[in-house]
Amino acid sequence: MNRLKHQRVYLAGAMDRVADRGATWRESISPFLKSLGITVFNPLIKPTSVGLEDYHVGLMKKQLKENQNYDELSSIMRTIRSTDLRLVDISDFLIVNLDLNHHACGTYEEISLANRSKKPILIHVEQGKQQTPDWLFGAIPHEWFFSSWSDLKNYLLSIDSNNEIDRKNRWQFFNYI
Repeated sequence: MNRLKHQRVYLAGAMDRVADRGATWRESISPFLKSLGITVFNPLIKPTSVGLEDYHVGLMKKQLKENQNYDELSSIMRTIRSTDLRLVDISDFLIVNLDLNHHACGTYEEISLANRSKKPILIHVEQGKQQTPDWLFGAIPHEWFFSSWSDLKNYLLSIDSNNEIDRKNRWQFFNYI
């Protein structure tokens, strides 16, 4: 059916205190998503010229903290936050990589924003579904928590091809002409 064609996904997950800034998992899943015709919003490669978070910005933020230049850091982060939250706004669903060994401050705000908009939020938990923070069980259908990337991908394939699945009243599909 190709129901996911033209859908937009935002890839949420920790970046600040992650060695690769969260690039590896995003680069790994993006080709699969694009093969389904999904537009991928990766916060490391934003479709804009503002709020960028490349390697150089990361170094600059680190230097600003070391120099205790919190005014400039706040200014940079307000733009980054605004840009990322706008990408969540225009996304149809989220894929979240939740690694409990890394603090995910912005990720939780992105999840909350998407949840208030009743968007599907698929969460891959590095430590396994059974380690998902309890709070999330009260906010998001547990069927959207995954212990493996292959299970998450198989779920997306079933959404893409099957009209009769339980969509938790969140998946919305429109006919684009």
